[in-house]
Amino acid sequence: MEFAGVYHKTSEQMSYPLDEERLVINLKTGYDVKRVFIHHGDPFEAGILGGNEKWTGKREEIVYKKRLPHQLWWTTTLIPPYKRCKYYFELQTEKEVWYYFEDGFLTEEQINMDGRMLQCFTVPWMNPADVNRTPEWVNSTVWYQIFPDRFCNGTPEKKDADIVPWQTGKVTNKEKYGGDLEGIRRKLPYLQDLGITGIYLNPIMEAETNHKYDTTDYTKIDPSFGDDGTMRHLVSEAHDRGIRIMVDAVFNHCGRKFAPWLDVQEKGRESTYADWFMVQDWSGIRKMGDTRDGRFYSFAFADWMPKLNTNNEEVIRYFCQVCEGWIRKYDIDGIRFDVGNEVSHRFLKRMREHLKKIKPDIYLLGEIWHDASQWLTGDEYDSVMNYPLMSGIHDFFLDQTMGKEEFENMVNRCYTMYMQQNNNVLFNLLDSHDTERLMNRFHDLDKFYQQLVVLFTLPGSPCIYYGTEIAMEGGFDPDCRRCMPWDEIGSEENRERIGQMKKLIRLRKEEETFRSLHFHFPGNYENPRCVEYIKLDEGGQKTEILLNCSEVPVKVKGTGEVLFARNYQNDILEKNGTLIRRI
Repeated sequence: MEFAGVYHKTSEQMSYPLDEERLVINLKTGYDVKRVFIHHGDPFEAGILGGNEKWTGKREEIVYKKRLPHQLWWTTTLIPPYKRCKYYFELQTEKEVWYYFEDGFLTEEQINMDGRMLQCFTVPWMNPADVNRTPEWVNSTVWYQIFPDRFCNGTPEKKDADIVPWQTGKVTNKEKYGGDLEGIRRKLPYLQDLGITGIYLNPIMEAETNHKYDTTDYTKIDPSFGDDGTMRHLVSEAHDRGIRIMVDAVFNHCGRKFAPWLDVQEKGRESTYADWFMVQDWSGIRKMGDTRDGRFYSFAFADWMPKLNTNNEEVIRYFCQVCEGWIRKYDIDGIRFDVGNEVSHRFLKRMREHLKKIKPDIYLLGEIWHDASQWLTGDEYDSVMNYPLMSGIHDFFLDQTMGKEEFENMVNRCYTMYMQQNNNVLFNLLDSHDTERLMNRFHDLDKFYQQLVVLFTLPGSPCIYYGTEIAMEGGFDPDCRRCMPWDEIGSEENRERIGQMKKLIRLRKEEETFRSLHFHFPGNYENPRCVEYIKLDEGGQKTEILLNCSEVPVKVKGTGEVLFARNYQNDILEKNGTLIRRI
């Protein structure tokens, strides 16, 4: 047996309570393992210390598995009657049987040896307070990300010398186009008609730049966007229309005009706020230029965005109060933490505890572009932006040498990194203000919609970037932040594209299988670039998603009710064709 391929640990994503009753157990093995059984039971079934009775446990086969590039991921859910569980695994290859314990592998003869002290895996107690709980409403939400300055100017009567005329071409980070919160409020009927049920706003607090990631005042709406009253009005009307609001929190760093940083610039190490930042060389605190010299830490090497010391108790208390103020003043529903992997764990644990007492179902989302397991154990973020899925989808459509097995492995990897609770509310996206726009990558509408179908049918919560509904183009930051072309929204081409987006959003909301955590890849097609996966809900309903990502037409097998299709006719799925059907 390939012993090196086998791994399990009673912590994090391998063994955890799904709720007060159910315990999820996961195991990795090599492909040589054909069957897995789990022997499980209460740790005290044979007495407090075991005595002369031998603990055996109940033997059950683990039948659910996912294929990873070099391993299999086996998963089962147990219901320990007394909230405790002791277990070990039985691994069967074609020729061998091994028993896997906490301290290693044993043969059947060894486990039956009289007097042997078997080191079983043990979950001592499924404490309700330790269950990882995420907001239920997020899974059924369809998000729409808005970069405020470029979405809609709702107060054109206001004259500002800094604002340049609205236009739909390329942009830089220098211009301000006048988009504001009132403009967003006025477009709520449009978003509601599209089917949107959640808005993610890029930063709206006072800052110097158009992107607002250099905060000047965390307690004040940027005057170019409106004021407290404007924000309250926006949130209230959005809620009336069934739309939640999530705001951006920039707590890893601030702007150069944030009052505590100005005080540090003036007074140096004597400032009351000296420990609010991470200064290494006080003699260079006023030096202009990038921070590669290490005089103080900043976001990237931007000297105008000094890094906050989120280990500091005063900083933690300050930002807990800032977020509490946002909730109480505006009644927001979620907070997205910018550069969420650089903020301290201590800060995030305190922040979660503080905010969940005020609003238990608030959605706490971290911006993390890599494996975020250590932030998703139930005491920090509810979820993260699913950039691994975004990049995996993109690479598959880019690299024509990749086969459907690699697509399957990629998807399975993304959904075996975290607990099911987190997977259920992952923030899934295909582009954002930090990436090239989706349409820009291939300039192919068929590939564009194939990727959107994946987005809308995988577990989590899908988000589209403003303008994606009309396949809006834009290069890498800052060009991905173009102005929304409202004057062109009613064209025949855009109406057709909006219709396609509405259909996907409607299916996401109406079809339980679309939102379900359960899926598998049956592998019924020989074509190496024909991706097929089945989504299942708790009631046993099934939806098939079929994507022909090859140059060769595919003859579709079986029958079912067609829910969405492109390049599909007479049971033939053409090049870059898409088929979703209820089976």
